[in-house]
Amino acid sequence: MPFYHRLGKIPHKRHTQFRKEDGSLFREEVMGTKGFSGIQSILYHHHPPTQVSQVKTIRNWRPELEEREANRYRHLLAADLPKQGDLIDGRVHLLVNEDVAIALVCPTEPMEYFFRNSDGDEVLFVHEGTGEFQSVFGSMSYRPGDYIVIPVGTTYRLKMDEGPQKFLVIESSGEITPPKRYRNEFGQLMEHSPYCERDIRVPETLDTFLEDGAFEIRVKAHGQLDAYTYNFHPFDVVGWDGYLYPWIFNVEDFEPITGRIHQPPPVHQTFSGPNFVVCSFVPRLYDYHPEAIPAPYWHSNVNSDEVLYYVKGNFMSRKGVREGSITLHPSGLPHGPHPGKVEASIGKQGTEELAVMIDTFRPLHVTKAAKEVEDPDYTYSWLP
Repeated sequence: MPFYHRLGKIPHKRHTQFRKEDGSLFREEVMGTKGFSGIQSILYHHHPPTQVSQVKTIRNWRPELEEREANRYRHLLAADLPKQGDLIDGRVHLLVNEDVAIALVCPTEPMEYFFRNSDGDEVLFVHEGTGEFQSVFGSMSYRPGDYIVIPVGTTYRLKMDEGPQKFLVIESSGEITPPKRYRNEFGQLMEHSPYCERDIRVPETLDTFLEDGAFEIRVKAHGQLDAYTYNFHPFDVVGWDGYLYPWIFNVEDFEPITGRIHQPPPVHQTFSGPNFVVCSFVPRLYDYHPEAIPAPYWHSNVNSDEVLYYVKGNFMSRKGVREGSITLHPSGLPHGPHPGKVEASIGKQGTEELAVMIDTFRPLHVTKAAKEVEDPDYTYSWLP
């Protein structure tokens, strides 16, 4: 979220001498986007962040795609995916294109290393679990319903509490930001926005680690995963300031926009990415026109694919989906409520559903892993 923040100790002026108690210099790092014309932060390290002692390639990051099949409605029983690995190696990529990759992960093992995505921003939606998100910018606690927004190039790891953990992962090829229409010319969220700066949680605790040893940072870059070993702890930052840092927004703080008649999906938009949007369907009152039909009308995604991740509640326009399901309604095909759902919605006062929607403006590709948990009957579930 681009507003100014600072933590720890920093010098009075940037790009000037900033010395430790022993007289040696802290190492200044400018971390920014779009060359030097995007948002940035300046971090002060105990060690030069370039001191790499070993480099190796771990694996190809790109998932395997299914063989090309007929364009159709898809329902992925993602709750049946295996619980495995850590936050990174346990990810199962399900839907991908040039702009975004959508994955699910139910980690069972702690991260024994650090991770950095150098290809774009990430969002982790916390479906289950609590813990601490630790990064070079400091620490934040997380809980169910949190969107953890992680800028490109951020070195981080999760410290998970005991109990089940489940995350919807959105990997972007660029920046993920609040929608522009909710911000004024200075970037401040305006009165008609469904959330504001008070709802944003930013790093508040900066612990500086002065440990020697062998510390591995795994970096996703150019479609592969590489490992870099450092002889010092990567969280050696004594202070930083700027506009670029991870932040958290909880879906419970999203204030739904309602009206007399059914509102279109853009009112649910929460974030913007390159050629895609992320929306939040939260508990809300239904439309209040005396003849309103609360269920959504049938609509054609002429130039976008629609993905819904069902978090919890009663999904008023769908039959057969359950918590943890993912549906894909691709471009070129009209879609809408299942049989009987329109009539059943009339007269209802509200809904308790909670879901995350991702609309992409370029077609998504289905992975082989997704194919393994597909419900083959979903395509025909609108038949009477």
